[in-house]
Amino acid sequence: MGLLSLAIWTPILLGAALLAFGRRLSSQQVRWVALAASLLGLAVTLPLYTGFEIGAAGFQFVEKVLWIERFNVHYHVGVDGISLWLILLTAFTTVIAVIASWESITERVHQYMGAFLILSGAMIGVFAAQDALLFFLFFEATLIPMYLIIGIWGGPNRIYAAYKFFLYTLLGSLLMLLALIYLYNASGGSFDFQVWYDLPLTSTEQTLLFFAFLAAFAVKVPMWPVHTWLPDVHVEAPTAGSAVLAAIMLKLGAYGFLRFSLPITPDASQEWAWLMIALSLIAVIYVGLVALVQQDMKKLVAYSSVAHMGFVTLGFFLFNELALAGAIVQMIAHGFVSAAMFLCIGVLYDRMHSREISDYGGVINPMPKFAAFALLFTMANAGMPGTAGFVGEWMVILGAVQANFWIGLGAATALILGAAYSLLMFKRVYLGAVANDNVKALFDINAREYFVLAVLALAVLFMGVFPKPFTDVMMPAVTELLQHISVSKLP
Repeated sequence: MGLLSLAIWTPILLGAALLAFGRRLSSQQVRWVALAASLLGLAVTLPLYTGFEIGAAGFQFVEKVLWIERFNVHYHVGVDGISLWLILLTAFTTVIAVIASWESITERVHQYMGAFLILSGAMIGVFAAQDALLFFLFFEATLIPMYLIIGIWGGPNRIYAAYKFFLYTLLGSLLMLLALIYLYNASGGSFDFQVWYDLPLTSTEQTLLFFAFLAAFAVKVPMWPVHTWLPDVHVEAPTAGSAVLAAIMLKLGAYGFLRFSLPITPDASQEWAWLMIALSLIAVIYVGLVALVQQDMKKLVAYSSVAHMGFVTLGFFLFNELALAGAIVQMIAHGFVSAAMFLCIGVLYDRMHSREISDYGGVINPMPKFAAFALLFTMANAGMPGTAGFVGEWMVILGAVQANFWIGLGAATALILGAAYSLLMFKRVYLGAVANDNVKALFDINAREYFVLAVLALAVLFMGVFPKPFTDVMMPAVTELLQHISVSKLP
C-alpha cells in the first residue's frame, strides 16, 4: 500500500473499527483513540508534502491497480500541487474537529468519532482519485457520515436540515453520474481523467456536460441561488460538523470544477464563463449583504462562507494564472478561517446555549484571551492584510482587474462587505459593557480550547505573512490546468 492509500484508508479503517468495537470502551477512551487515529491520519499525509517534488508538473505518488476489469475501472490515485494542500488541510482539520468535540459530544461518542474519521478518509479519497468512478464513490460516500453527524448530534431541527443537505447534494450528483456514464461511452470504455482530458467533444456535448457538472458542483460549493441549504445545515450541525463542512466539504464542489468542468469541457466553460462570473459576483455582493442583517452568528458566518466561496468560482472562470491560483489559495485560507469562526461560535454556545447576537455584549470582559483569538479570526474573515483571508481574495481581485476592470471592482466590494458584517458582529458580541448576568458569568477558554484556537491562529498568520510555500507547490499544476483549458476540444 502506497503513501496515498495510507492517507485515505487509515482514517476510514480506524473509524470503522471505532464504530464496530467502540461501545466496549468508555467515552473518554473513545476520545483518546479517535485523537490518536486522527493524529496518525495526519502523520501519514506529511510525507506526501516532504516527498513532493516542487516544480514538477503532473501527478505524483501515483497508484494504479485494475479494480473492476469488466468495466475497466481502476483504483487510480495521485496528487498534484492543488490536491496536495487540500489533503493536508483535511487531515489537519480532522484533528481539530476531534479535539473541539471533546466535551460537547457526550452521547454515542464512538459513533460520532467513527463517522468523523470515515468522513476524513472519504474526502481525502475525493482529492486523490484519478478514476472518475472512484471519485464519484468517494464523493457520495462523504454524504453519509455528514448526514449522520447532522441528523443525530445536531440541533432541534436536525432531521429537517439533514434531509435538506442530503437531497440537495444527491440530486446534483445524479446529473453528474449521467455525465460520467456518457463520457465513459464516448471514450470507448474508460473512466481515466487523462483520457477524458484528450477526448474531442462537440459544442452541444460540452454544453450538456458542463451543465450536468454545474448542477453537482454548484450545490456543493454552494453557489447562489442553490446555497439555501447551507445556513440551515450550519445552524443545526454540531460545532465540529460546521467546521468540517465549511473547511473541507464545500471545497469538494470547487475541486470538481477544477477536475471536470474546466479541463473536459473547456470550450463550454469559456462560452458560459459570463454566467459563472455573474453568479459568483451575486454570491459575493448579494449574499454579503444578506450576511450583514443576520442575527444568528452561525447563519452570519454561513452566509459569509457563500460569499467567500464566490471568490473561488470567480477566480476559476477568469482564465488567468493569478486569479486561478488566488482561488485555490482562497480555498485553503477559507478552510482555516471558517473552521476557526465556527469553533469560536461553538465556544460561546457551549457556555450560553445561544447563538443570537443580541444575547451577547461585552464578552471581552470575562473572556479576554478568547476575545483576542476571536478578533484575529474576525480580521481574517474580513480579509485583513497579514492574515490568510487576504491573500487569496487579493490575488483573485488582481486577476479580475486583468480580465475586466468592472469585474474586479465588483469583487473588491466584497472586502468592504466582509469587513462590515465581520466587525459589526465582533463589536456587538465582544465589545462594550457586559450586557447581562449570563455574559458576566462566562469564563475564559480552557487549555484545550486555547490549544485548538492557537493552532488555527498560527496557520492563519503563517499563510497570511508567508504564502509562498503554498503558491510554489500549486503553480505548476495551475499552469498545466490553464494549458488544458486553452486547447479547444472541438472535433
